[in-house]
Amino acid sequence: MRVDALSVEEVSGEEPAALLLAHYDRTARALPWRSSPGSNAADPYRVWLSEIMLQQTTVAAVIPYFSAFTTRWPDVHALADADEADVMAAWAGLGYYARARNLIACARMVSRDLGGVFPDSEERLRALPGVGAYTAAAIAAIAFGQRAVVVDANVERVVARLFAIDTPLPAGRVDIRAATDSITPDARAGDFAQAMMDLGSSLCSARNPVCLPCPLRSGCRAAATGDPAAFPVKAAKAPKPLRQGSAWWIESNAGIWLVRRPDKGMLGGMRALPGSDWSIGAVRALPFAGAWRWAGEVRHVFTHFALDLHVAGVRWAGDAPPPVPGEDGRWWPVDRLDEAGLPTLFARAATLVRENISG
Repeated sequence: MRVDALSVEEVSGEEPAALLLAHYDRTARALPWRSSPGSNAADPYRVWLSEIMLQQTTVAAVIPYFSAFTTRWPDVHALADADEADVMAAWAGLGYYARARNLIACARMVSRDLGGVFPDSEERLRALPGVGAYTAAAIAAIAFGQRAVVVDANVERVVARLFAIDTPLPAGRVDIRAATDSITPDARAGDFAQAMMDLGSSLCSARNPVCLPCPLRSGCRAAATGDPAAFPVKAAKAPKPLRQGSAWWIESNAGIWLVRRPDKGMLGGMRALPGSDWSIGAVRALPFAGAWRWAGEVRHVFTHFALDLHVAGVRWAGDAPPPVPGEDGRWWPVDRLDEAGLPTLFARAATLVRENISG
């Protein structure tokens, strides 16, 4: 269904933005990066940081990380001056680690090249590392009160249902954006965007929408069909390929041998257990001869593939570096391993070793 010929009045007898903003004024979630409804502006640093963290991550997961980051690095200058390894370690567990590398690069650009002042236009915001179309629109609207068309997964779902857009995703996103543009107000654009996000994460949820108390119910075309959960229409997903790899727990009296993964690639720049490449086909590689013991496997699902990581452990005599690939290797004290900032995949591998073969 094309939406360019649809008027707002065809969707609802009342202005959707006014209905939604009135609902938001009563029900807005209190989140640590938000200003109160009606303020029409917020701290750009906090908005930017929250939006980067929220990419493909839930609000509940982000809140403790956001609080920890803003306590440790309260402004963009503090974050720009931080040691990259400390930032990556603090990010551990949030996933999608390219975001953390872009976070550091963006903070340094804003601090050192722009005097600590975030740009206030979508175009200039998109020139910052890690800031794409959605994030630029969100910052422009929420931090600077500018009219911008903000479409995340929650907004996408609300608008697809409001207009009953039945073009399967991803092609349907063109119509969804046009429809969102048609109802985005000139004033309070940031509140409107956050109101849409709140609605999509609560009443207009993916599987069990609750239509009766929804402020947009009277004009919602998907609700009128009796099956609002059928929107947005999603194309069938192709199965993810399965890769195999090995991780090696090498323990000595000095600790556990950790390396830093290459900056480019999955989990780039993160501390990790050394290991093999990840490839299609069975891999149970060992880097050198020794009394190795297999701990088991960790299954981890990334965006584009799944991984079976085969985990083995061995004792290493002496303090010399073991002959394994990896940059910036060092012995890390076993009793402080939680402070290493291992990404979830390798933290699970470490737990597997401790449960099955350590000691």
